[in-house]
Amino acid sequence: MGIASTTIPGTMIAIGIAGPGGPEMLRGEALPVPVPGPGQVLIGVAHAGVNRPDVAQRRGVYPPPPGASPIPGLEVAGHVVALGDGVTQLSIGTPVAALVNGGGYAPFCLAQADTCLVVPPALSLAEAAALPETLFTVWHNVFGRGYARDGETLLVHGGTSGIGTMTVALARLFGLTTIVTCGSAEKCARAIELGATHAIDYNATDFVAEVARITDNRGVDLVLDMVAGDYVPRNLKCLAPDGRHVTIAVQGGVRAEINMAEVMMRRLTLTGSTLRARSDAFKAALASEIRETVWPMVAAGELRPVMDVSFPLAEAAAAHARMEQGSHVGKIVLNVA
Repeated sequence: MGIASTTIPGTMIAIGIAGPGGPEMLRGEALPVPVPGPGQVLIGVAHAGVNRPDVAQRRGVYPPPPGASPIPGLEVAGHVVALGDGVTQLSIGTPVAALVNGGGYAPFCLAQADTCLVVPPALSLAEAAALPETLFTVWHNVFGRGYARDGETLLVHGGTSGIGTMTVALARLFGLTTIVTCGSAEKCARAIELGATHAIDYNATDFVAEVARITDNRGVDLVLDMVAGDYVPRNLKCLAPDGRHVTIAVQGGVRAEINMAEVMMRRLTLTGSTLRARSDAFKAALASEIRETVWPMVAAGELRPVMDVSFPLAEAAAAHARMEQGSHVGKIVLNVA
């Protein structure tokens, strides 16, 4: 290890997963405080974001990649307390938000230094912890894989989720029209308040017909899909010619039956990605792009996460229960320190 603060204890109480199952499987466990290796920093965690992949990991259907911490938590914010060898871009005491491969539900968490984002003064650490996972995911999939351009129209399911609210916020900043789907009239109204151009209650109406009506039968340029399963053929019906379909989760199932002639005739593009298993080099490049393109908007107060409820770290099970209820709007955060 390189440089360290003198206040780092030898052990910590983190939230581990006792076994596949419900929120009650999240339990405190004593672990050694990790030591940063070359290119890494140790963060004294103030807050950690809660995300759907954490829930999937707890259920036993989304194991951490090789070498990653088995402790859940993919995004944190806090202060750098130790530097690994070769780290020169950050200093002890720097407030940072970081995308991590795991380990966020803990008082101390390792992060690659080049995926850390320095928290500007006007951004709280709780808000900072709610940004990395959704910001990296939406930026890469909507603007990278989805090639979104200003003036285009985007359909995103789960408009009041963490991903949905981040998509709406970025779309507004970059000149996109957003159509979101939500599970109630109340959530649709909230999505409009948060900046969505249109909101469809999928329990009250057919979103395919509504998209056709809203777009005068043209369709949308891009679908950001978190459902997959039988939503895929319906999503394709929503796309305009040359439209792009980007899948980032499979909450509705991993299999879909589609008409490939329709894909060919309308020149549709189907793609998707997962973020956690990507290489450190890829995440560093993505962080650099975000640091240059989006982070100035965060510093200026133009981009903020939508915050739901926060829970103490010891109540991580309650945070997971709230996420699985589906009543949250925006990001759920754990208060660690």
